[in-house]
Amino acid sequence: MDTPLSTIAVVGLGTMGTGIAEVLALAGREVIGIDISEAAALGAVASFEASTARAVGRGRITEEQRAAALARFRTADTLQAAADAELVIEVVPESYEIKQQVFRELDAVVPPTTILATGTNALSVTRLAAESQRPERVLGLHFFNPAPAMKLVEVVSSVLTAPPAVEAVTALARELGKEPVAVGDRPGFVADGLLFGYLNQAAAMYEANYASREDIDAAMRLGCGLPMGPLALLDLIGIDTARTVLEAMYAESHDRLHAPAPILGQLSSAGLTGRKAGRGFYTYDAPGGQDVVPDALTPAASAEAGAGRAVASVGVAGSGTMASGIAEVFAKAGYGVVLAARTQEKADLAKGRIAKSLERSVSKGRLSAEARDETLARITAAGSLDAFAEVDLAVEAVAEDLEIKQQLFAALDKVCRPGAVLATTTSSLPVVAIARATARPEDVIGMHFFNPAPAMKLVEVVRTVLTADEVHATVRAVCAKIRKHPVDCGDRAGFIVNALLFPYLNNAIKMVEQHYASLDDIDAAMKLGGGYPMGPFELLDVVGLDVSLAIEKVLHKEFRDPGLAPAPLLEHLVAAGCLGRKTGRGFREYARR
Repeated sequence: MDTPLSTIAVVGLGTMGTGIAEVLALAGREVIGIDISEAAALGAVASFEASTARAVGRGRITEEQRAAALARFRTADTLQAAADAELVIEVVPESYEIKQQVFRELDAVVPPTTILATGTNALSVTRLAAESQRPERVLGLHFFNPAPAMKLVEVVSSVLTAPPAVEAVTALARELGKEPVAVGDRPGFVADGLLFGYLNQAAAMYEANYASREDIDAAMRLGCGLPMGPLALLDLIGIDTARTVLEAMYAESHDRLHAPAPILGQLSSAGLTGRKAGRGFYTYDAPGGQDVVPDALTPAASAEAGAGRAVASVGVAGSGTMASGIAEVFAKAGYGVVLAARTQEKADLAKGRIAKSLERSVSKGRLSAEARDETLARITAAGSLDAFAEVDLAVEAVAEDLEIKQQLFAALDKVCRPGAVLATTTSSLPVVAIARATARPEDVIGMHFFNPAPAMKLVEVVRTVLTADEVHATVRAVCAKIRKHPVDCGDRAGFIVNALLFPYLNNAIKMVEQHYASLDDIDAAMKLGGGYPMGPFELLDVVGLDVSLAIEKVLHKEFRDPGLAPAPLLEHLVAAGCLGRKTGRGFREYARR
């Protein structure tokens, strides 16, 4: 390490700057907080005093540690106060002009050995470094909000940055208890580079009236395990801030996925910038409030009701994991279930899989032995679709192949009684093309369950242009009875979840292709910086690279956006038979069992 970085200046005492200063002071550094606003400086001190008092109250630090940390933090209103700093971290507004002015003034103040770090999350570090008299000492140090809680720090090198400077701030980040990831200088770096493209697509999806804001957010929370839906997250970040970041990313990348959705500009211009304004995609109880309150766009409670058809018995076609899981869900909810496969043996094996699943629930105390027996008794295994003659709802869960599904629905059309609802669980195929294989397309709808069906709460309810209102109401009511959360969407590739998830995964692969960051750093960035339950490469290997490639091809074919073209690396891995966990090798290698 070429410098101990014991005295550090933080320029800009907004929420982020104050948080960074707090982290540094608690870790034993002498910290000079600099802001031209006296109110901001006073606010930073008050915030630091309050947060450390809470930490003492919760037993995280002692009163002595608090007093020492507060003594290490002082404020100033001029950059001259940074004269003795070994590291300066600027977190002023996202403007080249403002940041370059700060760097020019610092050049005249601090010693030649001082490292200058920008906290930008979207602007070019190289461009900022080129304006400095010490470009080899300029780098990016991107903390995430709130800085005291978030573990991720992106350490951003430009082509001008000297390795010792990178090593010094990387070591500092580790001493602060953070997880540093090394990245190059490109728009959004890793976490925001992947996150903001996804948020932008969600805004465009809402703007196109494809799905409601509530359904988009619920789909991504329940379907992907994300802590917040994308539109709620945009409100939290600030819609104007998000638009500024996307504009900067688009200026560098010229990728249509980064071109801000027009609605972001419209909301920003109207002052509807999210939580801080009290209104954005949602309406809040007050400016700066957290609680969403009903507004003109909030779905009425009566919208859940509708004149649907009575459903007492359900047929599930298929013998795989998804079919077994769906049959288990319906049987647990009290429905009589016919589980039909191509042969009686396959149907019996599928029912056996359900029995094992129920037994695991009993052993974990989630289900009583009596409920297990009652659930299993409601399921009839059959070796032919003829057993569906009297069911009220038929759900297929067979191979994701249009021709196979069309043949199945043609058979269901002949077997099932008039008025029965016919549902497909397809995740990527056009539902209307499946419906047209029948003489009653108005009775056909999509019910996209997520795997594992017994655990996942989401069902995407997919209406075609031919689906009857009564059929839609029936499926919504059934979802409520089986304790699933239905979200409505139209019949287009990817529906909600896959249409937002897979472009994000594809962009992560492109980062690796371009040698921008490692698999491990990208996965860490999205888990630590975005709160994702799994990193993109962990998820790709679980889903299956062949499945992922198929979905990405469907999305590219439907939307014709060059940015959605599957990454060549993904195609190469699939061609090599490296399909993820199921083959023992995908983006990573796995021990064979």
